[in-house]
Amino acid sequence: MQTHALVLVGNPLPQGAEASAATILSAFDAAPIRGSVLSAERASELIVEGVAGRESTILAALREALPQVDIALMPAEGRRKKLLCADMDATIVVGETIDELADAVGIRAEVAAITERAMRGELDFEQALDARVAMLAGLAASEIDRVAQSLTYMPGAAQLVATMRAHGADCVLVSGGFDRVTGVVRQRLGFHLDKSNHLLVGEGDALTGAVRKPVVGAETKRALLEERAEKAGIALSECLAIGDGANDCLMVERSGMGIAYQAKPALKNVTDFHINHTDLRTALYYQGYSDALISGKL
Repeated sequence: MQTHALVLVGNPLPQGAEASAATILSAFDAAPIRGSVLSAERASELIVEGVAGRESTILAALREALPQVDIALMPAEGRRKKLLCADMDATIVVGETIDELADAVGIRAEVAAITERAMRGELDFEQALDARVAMLAGLAASEIDRVAQSLTYMPGAAQLVATMRAHGADCVLVSGGFDRVTGVVRQRLGFHLDKSNHLLVGEGDALTGAVRKPVVGAETKRALLEERAEKAGIALSECLAIGDGANDCLMVERSGMGIAYQAKPALKNVTDFHINHTDLRTALYYQGYSDALISGKL
Protein backbone atom coordinates (compact mmCIF):
# COMPACT_ATOMS: atom_id res chain seq x y z
CA MET A 1 0.00 0.00 0.00
CA GLN A 2 1.31 3.47 -0.89
CA THR A 3 2.23 5.60 2.08
CA HIS A 4 1.85 9.36 2.32
CA ALA A 5 3.71 11.92 4.40
CA LEU A 6 1.66 14.47 6.31
CA VAL A 7 3.80 17.41 7.42
CA LEU A 8 2.56 19.95 9.96
CA VAL A 9 4.51 23.19 10.51
CA GLY A 10 3.65 26.01 12.90
CA ASN A 11 5.23 29.02 14.52
CA PRO A 12 5.08 27.27 16.93
CA LEU A 13 3.08 24.11 16.18
CA PRO A 14 -0.07 24.23 18.37
CA GLN A 15 -0.18 21.72 21.17
CA GLY A 16 -2.19 18.69 20.14
CA ALA A 17 -1.91 19.39 16.41
CA GLU A 18 -0.72 15.87 15.66
CA ALA A 19 -3.60 14.35 17.63
CA SER A 20 -6.11 16.55 15.82
CA ALA A 21 -4.65 15.49 12.49
CA ALA A 22 -4.82 11.81 13.46
CA THR A 23 -8.50 12.20 14.38
CA ILE A 24 -9.28 13.75 10.99
CA LEU A 25 -7.35 11.03 9.19
CA SER A 26 -9.30 8.35 11.02
CA ALA A 27 -12.55 9.94 9.84
CA PHE A 28 -11.36 9.19 6.30
CA ASP A 29 -10.29 5.65 7.27
CA ALA A 30 -6.65 6.67 6.93
CA ALA A 31 -4.17 5.70 9.63
CA PRO A 32 -0.77 7.05 10.76
CA ILE A 33 1.74 4.22 11.01
CA ARG A 34 4.59 6.26 12.50
CA GLY A 35 5.55 9.81 13.34
CA SER A 36 8.65 11.90 13.84
CA VAL A 37 9.69 15.38 14.95
CA LEU A 38 11.37 17.40 12.21
CA SER A 39 11.85 20.52 14.33
CA ALA A 40 11.22 20.84 18.05
CA GLU A 41 7.97 22.79 18.63
CA ARG A 42 7.78 23.66 14.91
CA ALA A 43 7.40 20.71 12.57
CA SER A 44 6.12 17.14 12.78
CA GLU A 45 5.62 14.38 10.26
CA LEU A 46 3.18 11.49 10.14
CA ILE A 47 3.55 8.62 7.69
CA VAL A 48 0.04 7.59 6.71
CA GLU A 49 -1.69 4.74 4.89
CA GLY A 50 -5.05 4.87 3.13
CA VAL A 51 -4.86 8.36 1.63
CA ALA A 52 -4.34 7.67 -2.09
CA GLY A 53 -6.77 9.47 -4.39
CA ARG A 54 -8.18 11.71 -1.67
CA GLU A 55 -5.26 14.01 -0.95
CA SER A 56 -7.02 17.29 -1.73
CA THR A 57 -10.15 16.41 0.23
CA ILE A 58 -8.23 15.31 3.31
CA LEU A 59 -5.91 18.30 3.05
CA ALA A 60 -8.87 20.69 3.01
CA ALA A 61 -10.28 19.10 6.17
CA LEU A 62 -6.92 19.34 7.91
CA ARG A 63 -6.51 23.00 7.01
CA GLU A 64 -9.98 23.82 8.25
CA ALA A 65 -9.22 22.19 11.62
CA LEU A 66 -5.71 23.69 11.91
CA PRO A 67 -5.97 27.14 10.29
CA GLN A 68 -2.66 28.50 11.61
CA VAL A 69 -0.62 25.50 10.51
CA ASP A 70 1.11 25.00 7.16
CA ILE A 71 0.22 21.49 6.01
CA ALA A 72 1.39 19.30 3.15
CA LEU A 73 0.22 15.82 2.20
CA MET A 74 2.08 13.91 -0.49
CA PRO A 75 3.38 10.44 -1.38
CA ALA A 76 6.22 9.62 0.99
CA GLU A 77 8.44 8.31 -1.78
CA GLY A 78 10.33 10.83 -3.91
CA ARG A 79 9.78 13.85 -1.70
CA ARG A 80 13.37 15.05 -1.66
CA LYS A 81 13.76 17.13 -4.82
CA LYS A 82 16.80 17.44 -7.06
CA LEU A 83 16.10 20.85 -8.61
CA LEU A 84 15.00 24.12 -7.01
CA CYS A 85 13.57 26.90 -9.18
CA ALA A 86 12.81 29.95 -7.05
CA ASP A 87 11.25 33.31 -7.78
CA MET A 88 13.07 36.23 -6.13
CA ASP A 89 10.83 39.19 -5.24
CA ALA A 90 8.50 38.51 -2.29
CA THR A 91 9.81 34.93 -2.23
CA ILE A 92 13.56 34.85 -1.61
CA VAL A 93 13.74 38.54 -0.71
CA VAL A 94 11.23 40.76 1.06
CA GLY A 95 9.20 43.06 -1.16
CA GLU A 96 9.45 43.95 -4.84
CA THR A 97 12.70 45.47 -6.08
CA ILE A 98 11.01 47.52 -8.78
CA ASP A 99 8.94 49.21 -6.08
CA GLU A 100 12.18 50.07 -4.25
CA LEU A 101 13.59 51.62 -7.42
CA ALA A 102 10.39 53.62 -7.86
CA ASP A 103 10.79 54.92 -4.33
CA ALA A 104 14.01 56.61 -5.40
CA VAL A 105 12.09 58.80 -7.84
CA GLY A 106 9.08 59.37 -5.59
CA ILE A 107 6.59 57.19 -7.47
CA ARG A 108 6.52 54.12 -5.25
CA ALA A 109 2.74 54.14 -4.72
CA GLU A 110 1.96 54.33 -8.42
CA VAL A 111 4.40 51.57 -9.36
CA ALA A 112 3.48 49.35 -6.40
CA ALA A 113 -0.20 49.48 -7.41
CA ILE A 114 0.69 48.14 -10.87
CA THR A 115 2.99 45.51 -9.36
CA GLU A 116 0.23 44.25 -7.07
CA ARG A 117 -2.24 43.90 -9.94
CA ALA A 118 0.34 42.14 -12.11
CA MET A 119 1.19 39.66 -9.35
CA ARG A 120 -2.51 38.94 -8.88
CA GLY A 121 -2.79 38.14 -12.58
CA GLU A 122 -5.07 41.09 -13.29
CA LEU A 123 -2.65 42.63 -15.80
CA ASP A 124 -0.49 41.18 -18.56
CA PHE A 125 2.94 40.77 -16.98
CA GLU A 126 5.01 42.12 -19.88
CA GLN A 127 2.78 45.13 -20.44
CA ALA A 128 2.81 45.90 -16.73
CA LEU A 129 6.61 45.58 -16.63
CA ASP A 130 7.04 47.89 -19.63
CA ALA A 131 4.74 50.47 -18.04
CA ARG A 132 6.61 50.45 -14.74
CA VAL A 133 10.08 50.49 -16.30
CA ALA A 134 9.08 53.46 -18.46
CA MET A 135 8.30 55.35 -15.27
CA LEU A 136 11.92 54.82 -14.14
CA ALA A 137 13.46 56.59 -17.14
CA GLY A 138 16.29 58.88 -16.05
CA LEU A 139 16.99 57.09 -12.78
CA ALA A 140 20.69 56.56 -12.11
CA ALA A 141 21.57 52.93 -12.81
CA SER A 142 23.60 52.92 -9.61
CA GLU A 143 20.28 52.86 -7.75
CA ILE A 144 19.85 49.25 -8.90
CA ASP A 145 23.08 48.32 -7.16
CA ARG A 146 22.10 50.23 -4.03
CA VAL A 147 18.83 48.31 -3.86
CA ALA A 148 20.64 45.01 -4.46
CA GLN A 149 22.97 45.65 -1.54
CA SER A 150 20.16 46.69 0.82
CA LEU A 151 17.86 43.70 0.30
CA THR A 152 16.19 41.97 3.23
CA TYR A 153 16.21 38.22 2.73
CA MET A 154 13.23 36.10 3.67
CA PRO A 155 13.73 34.04 6.84
CA GLY A 156 14.82 30.56 5.83
CA ALA A 157 15.97 31.55 2.32
CA ALA A 158 19.62 30.86 3.08
CA GLN A 159 18.81 27.49 4.64
CA LEU A 160 16.59 26.45 1.75
CA VAL A 161 19.29 27.03 -0.85
CA ALA A 162 22.23 25.81 1.26
CA THR A 163 20.49 22.60 2.31
CA MET A 164 19.21 21.62 -1.12
CA ARG A 165 22.59 22.44 -2.66
CA ALA A 166 24.41 20.42 0.03
CA HIS A 167 22.24 17.42 -0.85
CA GLY A 168 23.01 17.66 -4.55
CA ALA A 169 20.15 19.76 -5.91
CA ASP A 170 20.58 22.25 -8.75
CA CYS A 171 19.46 25.66 -7.42
CA VAL A 172 18.15 28.25 -9.89
CA LEU A 173 16.88 31.78 -9.29
CA VAL A 174 14.47 32.92 -12.01
CA SER A 175 12.80 36.29 -11.73
CA GLY A 176 10.79 38.93 -13.52
CA GLY A 177 13.10 41.34 -11.72
CA PHE A 178 16.50 42.59 -12.82
CA ASP A 179 19.85 40.93 -13.41
CA ARG A 180 21.92 43.43 -11.44
CA VAL A 181 19.88 42.34 -8.42
CA THR A 182 19.52 38.61 -9.06
CA GLY A 183 23.27 38.35 -9.61
CA VAL A 184 23.88 39.63 -6.09
CA VAL A 185 21.27 37.27 -4.61
CA ARG A 186 22.74 34.32 -6.54
CA GLN A 187 26.21 34.97 -5.17
CA ARG A 188 25.09 35.65 -1.62
CA LEU A 189 22.88 32.57 -1.25
CA GLY A 190 24.73 30.15 -3.51
CA PHE A 191 22.30 29.62 -6.37
CA HIS A 192 23.95 27.90 -9.31
CA LEU A 193 22.27 30.18 -11.88
CA ASP A 194 20.14 33.31 -12.12
CA LYS A 195 17.96 34.47 -14.99
CA SER A 196 16.05 37.75 -15.04
CA ASN A 197 15.43 40.94 -17.01
CA HIS A 198 17.99 43.54 -18.05
CA LEU A 199 17.27 47.25 -17.70
CA LEU A 200 18.74 49.27 -20.57
CA VAL A 201 21.12 52.04 -19.61
CA GLY A 202 21.81 55.13 -21.73
CA GLU A 203 23.84 58.31 -21.55
CA GLY A 204 24.98 59.46 -18.16
CA ASP A 205 24.52 55.92 -16.77
CA ALA A 206 20.78 56.55 -16.51
CA LEU A 207 17.96 54.13 -17.19
CA THR A 208 16.36 54.59 -20.61
CA GLY A 209 12.95 53.42 -19.43
CA ALA A 210 13.12 50.20 -21.45
CA VAL A 211 13.91 46.56 -20.74
CA ARG A 212 15.73 44.15 -23.04
CA LYS A 213 13.44 41.78 -24.94
CA PRO A 214 12.32 39.07 -24.72
CA VAL A 215 11.07 39.63 -21.20
CA VAL A 216 11.54 36.97 -18.53
CA GLY A 217 7.96 36.10 -17.62
CA ALA A 218 5.83 33.07 -16.84
CA GLU A 219 6.72 31.15 -20.01
CA THR A 220 10.43 31.75 -19.47
CA LYS A 221 10.21 30.46 -15.92
CA ARG A 222 8.50 27.27 -17.05
CA ALA A 223 10.97 26.78 -19.90
CA LEU A 224 13.95 27.21 -17.59
CA LEU A 225 12.53 24.63 -15.18
CA GLU A 226 12.14 22.17 -18.04
CA GLU A 227 15.58 22.92 -19.48
CA ARG A 228 17.38 22.48 -16.16
CA ALA A 229 15.51 19.26 -15.43
CA GLU A 230 16.45 17.87 -18.84
CA LYS A 231 20.07 18.94 -18.38
CA ALA A 232 20.18 17.18 -14.99
CA GLY A 233 18.50 14.08 -16.41
CA ILE A 234 15.63 14.22 -13.94
CA ALA A 235 11.85 14.15 -14.23
CA LEU A 236 9.73 17.22 -13.49
CA SER A 237 8.31 15.24 -10.57
CA GLU A 238 11.78 15.55 -9.00
CA CYS A 239 11.68 19.36 -9.10
CA LEU A 240 10.59 22.00 -6.59
CA ALA A 241 9.41 25.42 -7.77
CA ILE A 242 8.42 28.22 -5.41
CA GLY A 243 6.97 31.67 -5.93
CA ASP A 244 4.28 34.12 -4.87
CA GLY A 245 2.64 35.61 -7.95
CA ALA A 246 0.60 34.81 -11.03
CA ASN A 247 3.74 34.81 -13.20
CA ASP A 248 4.95 31.78 -11.20
CA CYS A 249 1.92 29.64 -12.01
CA LEU A 250 3.35 27.80 -15.00
CA MET A 251 6.57 26.66 -13.32
CA VAL A 252 4.75 25.79 -10.09
CA GLU A 253 2.18 23.71 -11.99
CA ARG A 254 4.90 21.81 -13.87
CA SER A 255 7.00 20.85 -10.86
CA GLY A 256 6.53 17.82 -8.63
CA MET A 257 6.40 20.09 -5.59
CA GLY A 258 5.14 23.53 -6.56
CA ILE A 259 4.89 25.82 -3.55
CA ALA A 260 2.83 28.98 -3.22
CA TYR A 261 4.71 31.08 -0.65
CA GLN A 262 2.65 33.81 1.04
CA ALA A 263 1.08 33.90 -2.37
CA LYS A 264 -1.62 35.60 -4.35
CA PRO A 265 -4.85 33.59 -4.91
CA ALA A 266 -4.00 32.96 -8.57
CA LEU A 267 -0.97 30.91 -7.54
CA LYS A 268 -2.58 29.18 -4.58
CA ASN A 269 -5.28 27.92 -6.91
CA VAL A 270 -2.84 25.87 -9.00
CA THR A 271 -1.13 23.91 -6.21
CA ASP A 272 -1.89 22.11 -2.95
CA PHE A 273 1.50 23.09 -1.51
CA HIS A 274 1.13 26.35 0.42
CA ILE A 275 3.28 28.18 2.97
CA ASN A 276 1.20 30.88 4.62
CA HIS A 277 2.26 31.06 8.27
CA THR A 278 5.89 29.98 8.52
CA ASP A 279 9.22 30.64 6.81
CA LEU A 280 11.06 29.07 3.90
CA ARG A 281 12.48 26.25 6.02
CA THR A 282 9.02 24.75 5.64
CA ALA A 283 9.90 23.88 2.03
CA LEU A 284 12.61 21.67 3.55
CA TYR A 285 10.29 20.12 6.14
CA TYR A 286 7.86 19.26 3.34
CA GLN A 287 10.69 17.28 1.76
CA GLY A 288 11.36 15.40 4.99
CA TYR A 289 14.45 17.29 6.13
CA SER A 290 14.86 17.64 9.89
CA ASP A 291 16.68 20.47 11.64
CA ALA A 292 19.70 18.19 12.03
CA LEU A 293 20.07 18.15 8.24
CA ILE A 294 19.46 21.85 7.56
CA SER A 295 22.47 23.95 6.56
CA GLY A 296 23.01 27.69 6.53
CA LYS A 297 22.09 30.60 8.78
CA LEU A 298 18.85 32.52 9.06
